[in-house]
Amino acid sequence: MLATGRAASRSVLWLLRWTVIGIVIGSVAGLASAALLASLSWATDARLADGWLLWLLPVAGLGIGLAYHYTAGRAAEGNNLIIDEIHQPDAGVPRRMAPLIFASTVVTQLFGGSAGREGTGIQVSVSLNDALARVLPLSRADRRVIMIAAMSAGFGALFGVPIAGALFGLEVQEVGRVRYEGVVPALAASLTGDLVVRGLGIAHVPTPELADVRIDPSTLLRVAVLGVAFGLVGGAFILMVRSCRRIGARLVRWPPARPVIGGGLVIGLTLLVGSRDYLGLSLPLAESALAGDHTGGQVFALKLLFTAVTLGFGFYGGEVTPLMIIGSTLGAALAPAVGLPIALGAALGYVAALAGAANIPVTCTVMAVEFFGGHALVPAAVACVLAYVFSSRLSIYESQRLADRKADPDGTLGARLGDLRSTSGDDD
Repeated sequence: MLATGRAASRSVLWLLRWTVIGIVIGSVAGLASAALLASLSWATDARLADGWLLWLLPVAGLGIGLAYHYTAGRAAEGNNLIIDEIHQPDAGVPRRMAPLIFASTVVTQLFGGSAGREGTGIQVSVSLNDALARVLPLSRADRRVIMIAAMSAGFGALFGVPIAGALFGLEVQEVGRVRYEGVVPALAASLTGDLVVRGLGIAHVPTPELADVRIDPSTLLRVAVLGVAFGLVGGAFILMVRSCRRIGARLVRWPPARPVIGGGLVIGLTLLVGSRDYLGLSLPLAESALAGDHTGGQVFALKLLFTAVTLGFGFYGGEVTPLMIIGSTLGAALAPAVGLPIALGAALGYVAALAGAANIPVTCTVMAVEFFGGHALVPAAVACVLAYVFSSRLSIYESQRLADRKADPDGTLGARLGDLRSTSGDDD
């Protein structure tokens, strides 16, 4: 009985310790995410008000390229460095990662680069929290858990999805395994981060709730068809970004010049298509699709191309928001062909394209519920799982590891992940 009481006391102390740590992590991440969201909103408004800013995108690219080439060091590895540090804690995450990625993302959005924001939110959160952890008497294992919680907090606070955010940090590290050792601080951090952002009055992108979704074999079969399409486009997104990166490295040996070329290409694409809808975050494209408006099949393809050029040639931001835009517009375009409501197809694509490209089907299924309500649970689960399977489990995060060799006995998946990572870096 005494032993049971001592064990219970230790469990309570452990729970309290990691809950408090999680709240601190979430507070830091929430403040940083609120600052980022406000800055990106300002950058978008400024770009829309002054269209001439687009013409300076190559100059902005040169500034970003110079900053990363001469000052970033290991910070240039971004989210891949964070995942590596979680697997094998080493020197930690450089403190300069936070200001570099923050400023570069705002500059990219201000001048019209087509990129996202989740990479920034995660890197700022982890960089700041790891800097705080270094001054505390923590073990390497504790710092590993803190990085997991900081990833969760950055994701959850940035998108307003605290439960999915908690799962993100646990699921994204390895393909095929959810790591639960950090579940308490991850949940506390993600919930706190989201509350801080909302408490500061920062509004997230509104998403309509789905109602009266029929769950029958016919509907689920149609959803499955869309899930396969989302997986294929998620894989195509990864390959296009990596291809642009390889092309840029071959054409231009000096890395700071690559974003200059990329900026010129984005300007050329904008003139060619005659629309600025694909610049920046392109949130109105997703809002229109989620509202049930008809979307042409070229929309998702053009957003994919603009983003691949932007990220592949050296601008910074993230892949999650572009994947949401690509997935939702693809779903809206395909839904009538398979006999589903446009809004449902767009909602499924909003989460499933990411599920396939990042290998996080559990996170994205929960995200669908947080975005679109409980009626989205079953169709989102089907779409996200099939997208995960049919993306060939390539990943936007090259540091993801394969959890179980039995799931890949011939080594094909491991080789593909390794090949992908080996071709993704600069040649400098």
